[in-house]
Amino acid sequence: MNYFVPLPQIDNDVNPRSNSTLISQLSTLNSQLSTLNSRLSTKMALNKNKSHKLYYSIKEVAQMLEVNESLLRYWETEFPHLRPKTTGNNVRQYTEKDIEQIKVIYNLVKVRGFKLAAARKMLNKNRSGAEKSTDILDTLISVRDQLQDLKRHMGGLV
Repeated sequence: MNYFVPLPQIDNDVNPRSNSTLISQLSTLNSQLSTLNSRLSTKMALNKNKSHKLYYSIKEVAQMLEVNESLLRYWETEFPHLRPKTTGNNVRQYTEKDIEQIKVIYNLVKVRGFKLAAARKMLNKNRSGAEKSTDILDTLISVRDQLQDLKRHMGGLV
């Protein structure tokens, strides 16, 4: 999830040593982030009109996560709770719930460096904690990207 917050306009004629302008702009950005966060939590809970597909192919899921299709098939053998629906021709059909489970596994194995056995054990013991840490990581990455963008825009002011 990459939610972009419009950055406040920066006046290039402002003295770079003018801390009050910089503080004002950072305060504006902070309030915008707070507003966005509250809107997202409300919309995420109330959005009944999703235009998402019901099922995704293994190719689409692999492209979403930038992994090989074979890795997804392998993870199905290693994590018993990961079982996408299959058609009569053994074509995998992933739901949003399946994709969320794969994202949690991806976070544990690829991002945090867990071995498969440790990731499986962590999911069996504390599934909700692992899911929350994945959500937190996604949020932090989004905030980091926004801050880096702000830093680029503010370049000469600091």
